[in-house]
Amino acid sequence: MRHTSRQTSNTSNVLSVIMGGGQGTRLFPLTKDRAKPAVPLAGKYRLVDIPISNCINSGLRRVYLLTQFNSASLHRHISQSYKFDHFTGGFVEILAAEQTYADNSWYQGTADAVRKNMVHFLNHEWDYLLILSGDQLYRMDFRHIISQHAETDADITVATIPVARAAAQSLGIMQVDAQRRITRFVEKPKDPAVLDTLKLPPDWLDPLGLPAGGETFLASMGIYVFNRGIIRGLLESKLTDFGKHVIPDAIQNLRVFSYVFQGYWEDIGTIRAFFEANLDVTSELPRFNFFDMAAPIFSRPRFLPASKINGAQIDHAVISDGCILNRAIISNSIIGLRCSVGVGTVLNRVILLGSDYYESLESIRAHEQIGRPRIGIGTNCRIQNTIVDKNARIGDNVVISPDGKPEKVDHANYYIRDGIVIIPKNGVIPHGTVI
Repeated sequence: MRHTSRQTSNTSNVLSVIMGGGQGTRLFPLTKDRAKPAVPLAGKYRLVDIPISNCINSGLRRVYLLTQFNSASLHRHISQSYKFDHFTGGFVEILAAEQTYADNSWYQGTADAVRKNMVHFLNHEWDYLLILSGDQLYRMDFRHIISQHAETDADITVATIPVARAAAQSLGIMQVDAQRRITRFVEKPKDPAVLDTLKLPPDWLDPLGLPAGGETFLASMGIYVFNRGIIRGLLESKLTDFGKHVIPDAIQNLRVFSYVFQGYWEDIGTIRAFFEANLDVTSELPRFNFFDMAAPIFSRPRFLPASKINGAQIDHAVISDGCILNRAIISNSIIGLRCSVGVGTVLNRVILLGSDYYESLESIRAHEQIGRPRIGIGTNCRIQNTIVDKNARIGDNVVISPDGKPEKVDHANYYIRDGIVIIPKNGVIPHGTVI
């Protein structure tokens, strides 16, 4: 169900800013060699494609992406993916943290990142600044939140999503009045008594378009709309983070409203969340629909051959372009770009992030001479509950499973996080290895 507020067709007065996030330690080792927004998603996309696509589908074509960690692959992806013609005036541009004579510090938080780039933003004409996260999976028409922001004469609008009590304890929870104005903010409330004071009154659920029954809380999605003058004033202070400092402080003195979003939303902040969100794409009715062409998800155009299936048995899987799948059994898995899977291999609940290139015959022979497997998955392997990062070499007769192992392991050849095995980028698992 979508919000019923009047949709504005004028998006020329909005500037969008996507936060690239910090070191992404909770997504390590997927963030060992790449920025968090550059982490592959659903076979052929990157996390950053989601907010950028939402912007483009909402008619917002001026997008800045703020980043500071491992940004080389992110730069390459953005430059190869998003090009607008000279006449539309659109852009998707990365602003990486930089040290200057005036300031030699890196970004200290989301608000600090925006503050340090405000000089770039003020070069443009805009009335509203839309702040987005680079590591969330959702589909939203931002014209609705902009419309509500204008209609309520808000200084700040915070996108919120209805959640149950269990989820509320790990999110920032908003308390609102009957006009949707935010009156209170509590970060990750654990105390049951405090939670009781934050739940929405039952008679508010229907006016907000929410189903009756059960306890409902409004959690911040980390999506904000600021008026131009307001954001400039707020950033004159030394507050460093929107969610932790700026928004709670602004509630006391400014008109801060909640936009209630109803739809699928997932924060891809941990290995477990990343793993489950990807595997959900393989279900018959996934919660996030990549097949919705009314609001498509864009990414880098590639010129790869269609995938070739040589007798493989495939059940509930997503197969990306350019793969060669031999007589293997693949179920509940994501097969990324340019993957090869050998004869007799069984993959269950496996995410293959794919390869950046096809290995040459000379390279295959050179590696075979020193006993190293070729890029891809070898023959007669048994792999489950595993993420295999790009360009990994998995040998023949390899067994990989987290069963019976600790939730967290750091090994020379692999990692375990949240009970999921991760083979790192360019990793090598020799023939016959049992993990």
